Amino acid sequence: MFCACPNEPDEKEPNKNTCSICLGHPGTLPAPNEEAIKKVLKVGLALGGKLATSSHFDRKSYFYPDLPKGYQISQYEEPLVTGGMLNGVRITRVHLEEDTAKLVHELSPDLASGRARSDAASGSGQKSTFVDFNRAGAPLMELVTEPDVKNVDEAVSFARELQRILRYVGASDADMEKGHLRVEVNISIAKPARNALRSDAGGESERGTKVEVKNLNSFRAVAGAIRYELERQEKLLESGKKIVQETRGWDEKTGETESQRSKESAHDYRYFPEPDLPPLDLATWDIDTLKRELPELPEAKRKRFAVEFGMAPEAVEFFVDEPVYADFFESAASEFKARRPESSYTLLVNYFTSDLQGLLKEKSIALTDAAMTPEHFAHFLALVDEGKLSSRMAKDLLREMMETGEDPETLMEKSGKRLIGDAAELEPVVKEIVAANPKAVEDYKKGKANALQFLVGQGMAKTGGQASPDVLRGLFEKILNN
Repeated sequence: MFCACPNEPDEKEPNKNTCSICLGHPGTLPAPNEEAIKKVLKVGLALGGKLATSSHFDRKSYFYPDLPKGYQISQYEEPLVTGGMLNGVRITRVHLEEDTAKLVHELSPDLASGRARSDAASGSGQKSTFVDFNRAGAPLMELVTEPDVKNVDEAVSFARELQRILRYVGASDADMEKGHLRVEVNISIAKPARNALRSDAGGESERGTKVEVKNLNSFRAVAGAIRYELERQEKLLESGKKIVQETRGWDEKTGETESQRSKESAHDYRYFPEPDLPPLDLATWDIDTLKRELPELPEAKRKRFAVEFGMAPEAVEFFVDEPVYADFFESAASEFKARRPESSYTLLVNYFTSDLQGLLKEKSIALTDAAMTPEHFAHFLALVDEGKLSSRMAKDLLREMMETGEDPETLMEKSGKRLIGDAAELEPVVKEIVAANPKAVEDYKKGKANALQFLVGQGMAKTGGQASPDVLRGLFEKILNN
């Protein structure tokens, strides 16, 4: 955020992306990252917030091993964004700060002292903690909401929609597993006004004392931590005990929160303006350009996809969740409509969400790594829609297109494959199968419907999947019913 070190969350080598500034060496001077500021302003615009015309950075003082300087450069009095709304939840503020280092807890690693290795050998399992400063100083956007979230579902829904917006505006990959997005929940149980404790008697108000659970790295963890805390706090209150304002951590293995430290208030951090950074004059920034750079946001895309492509809600969410999928689909849809103007988009949606997804999972690749273009995908589906491909041919052809990137008709010409729909050409095949399968013929005449499907399958196998299933079915029925 304040130096030129690479921001590489996937870096495995500890302490590689560091310099004297992010390590907090004496005498170094920070310089703000303009691109990070622009990304936060874009997030503010996407949320409908008010952008600051002037802002400044503050020092937030606390002492912890992952904080190299003994203070964090953050924002308090003048955040970059105030207000806004998402999923009916009011946004309080969005500000920018620097991230901390990463603490790595291990059991008696080789890097530990001889004493630690000796303890490990004896089975005592001494713990050692290391500090990786790669993440120290990385730009960190913090968004704070008003206490409008009433239940677990609302909390998870809000976090998911925020993740989408961060990805859409290009502010972050927001991958929770990689630590790009971390959620901290403040949980309290509201009390009816008649039973509310006085604010001067233990610090509790009508809303109750809040407890913060930090650094939740999955939506599942968010839901689990909230459910556990609500139950824990309710039991304490029912037994006549008080809720302590504190910071707790979530243990995925036990499904419980654990106390970490008492919760600080703003005055505990001793905020004051960062003396090494001048105030930011944002009134002169070109906000109109930032607005023009905003993409279509998730909610607008939801409404448009439902109307324009006639998608079911599940399909809409599938594409809204992945902007890469949505862009590929729209390009393919445009080409498909040019080739098949009277057809609906149902075939395109179904093949994209089933067959195409199945191939991507099978090959363990992203759509961006597949060789096939949206235009070729649309051409392929036009052939399916025209009845020029059997389902077996379509599956094989799609796989080839994913691997080679070639046009479907080019691949068909090279392989000599075509859909055989001529009854005269297929009739000898049908007669041969009938003669070779007397048991299936007998079953069909006894009224067993599966027998006909078996015979059609034999015909498809005999022709390498090139025969028209409908023509085959008609020929079998004609011959068997005579």
